[in-house]
Amino acid sequence: MTLAAIIVRVHCALEQLGTDCSMEELVTLCPELTWNQVFLAIDYLSRSGQIRMTLAGDRSYRVQAYHPVSGAAVSASPAP
Repeated sequence: MTLAAIIVRVHCALEQLGTDCSMEELVTLCPELTWNQVFLAIDYLSRSGQIRMTLAGDRSYRVQAYHPVSGAAVSASPAP
């Protein structure tokens, strides 16, 4: 499997999940990939702004597909 295919697979798994998960959970969502392959995909997706990584209280990392809010979707205060 190419690196591009691995990245797409990991991103699709996160999109389908729809919520955050631990890196270990993500590995189980992609059983055909090794931990190293998932880590490389997470690294690329994080650096390119396609996923968000957060540090949980137990010092583990959580990952989630990132959907930036567009300016049009943000509600503005009503005009006077």
